[in-house]
Parts: sequence; C-alpha cells; structure tokens
Amino acid sequence: MERLQKVIAQAGVTSRRKAEKLIEEGQVKVNGQVIRELGTKVSPSDEIEVNGVPIDKEEPIYFLMYKPSGVISSVKDEKGRKVVTDYFPEVEQRIFPIGRLDYDTSGLLLLTNDGDFANILMHPKYNVDKRYIAKVKGIPSKLELRTLEKGIQLEDGKTAPAKAKLKSLDKKKQTAIIELIIHEGRNRQVRRMFEALGYPVQKLKREGYAFLDLHGLNPGESRTLTPHEIKQLRNLAVT
Repeated sequence: MERLQKVIAQAGVTSRRKAEKLIEEGQVKVNGQVIRELGTKVSPSDEIEVNGVPIDKEEPIYFLMYKPSGVISSVKDEKGRKVVTDYFPEVEQRIFPIGRLDYDTSGLLLLTNDGDFANILMHPKYNVDKRYIAKVKGIPSKLELRTLEKGIQLEDGKTAPAKAKLKSLDKKKQTAIIELIIHEGRNRQVRRMFEALGYPVQKLKREGYAFLDLHGLNPGESRTLTPHEIKQLRNLAVT
C-alpha cells in the first residue's frame, strides 16, 4: 500500500506537493469515489483518476543523461527544437528532467517519471552539489574567485556560498577555465554569477551532480541509475 499522492507523483502526473493540493480540492477519485484525505493509501489494484483521467501506474525509472548543447531541458518545445526526451524513444514511461540545464549548457542531467523523487532533489533546502566547468572571457583574480565563494549579489538575491577553482588559463586568448560548485538551482545561475563579475561564459558544462559524473558517456548518451545510486540520492535529500 502506498500513499495516494505518492502514487500520483510516481505516475508522472505532477509533483507530490501538487498532487496533495489536487486531493484536497476534490479532483482525485479512487474507485469512483472522491478522496480528500491526504493520508489515504491505495493498492496496485485500485483505479485512480485525476481530473477525470485514469492514471497509468508506471514503474519508477531513473536516468542519468549527458545532455548536449543546443537541446532543451523539457519534454516538449513550442518552437519545435530538440528536447532531452527525444533521446529516449524506446522509453514508454512519461519521463521528465529533474531541474534543467540551459539550451547552450551541456552535461549531467537526471530524468525520471518519479515526481516525488524529483521534488525532493529540487527542494532548495537540500544541499545537493552541482559541479560546473566554465570557460570564461577574461581571467578572474583570486580575490574575484573568493567573491564567488562567499556569495555574489544577483537581481534575485545573494547566492549561497560556493566553491571556485581556476583550472587553467590562456593569457594569449585571455580566457580561463573555472570549476564552480554550487547547490542552488536558479535560472542561468552560473552564467549570471560570472557575468556579475564581468566575465561572460563562452562554454558551460555540468560535470557532476552530488556523487554522480559523466564517466563513460558521450553527448546524447544516457544510462539508468543503479538502485544504490537512487538510495544514495534519497539519503542526501533527507540528511
């Protein structure tokens, strides 16, 4: 037996939090009866409807993808551009990306049909490290890198403390390769942090997410997460 809101989230209909709201609003039925109690538990044999539409009780599935640059982190795009789910034509479950990477950013992206799992990982109170490698125009000083580490003021508030490291530089071309580790997930955050210091990002790649990396994958390729990795990620989000 599972809680009703968790089953709805795992079916990929919506997040667990939004599922709870739908239940409270009387938009969910179990075996033809409207359910408003959040603690309600259901079995695999129960028929569940959300807004009159039966849900498919999908088995949860989890992927790690190497997202190429020039691809949208979404399940569809109004402009007809390529989206990350286009790389999973054989997957029948309704998967979606956990968070997002910008169109011009490549690197590690997680996808799932487990809305509860996604909601946990994206919650801002959990410090899940995300490691980026940025090629920037200009060469930041050690003092400027410390500014990034202490937090920098953006239009939507000051960023949380980060870790910044100069990996290499090219004095002739006046460019630098910087490793930046953050645990927030604001829109275009890494690019905006460097731009605030006057160093526009020319190329950006997310190389790590928590303990996960892109080892063995080329752009556009993916693999399923192991049960141990899924458990580790869940543990990170509750500690």
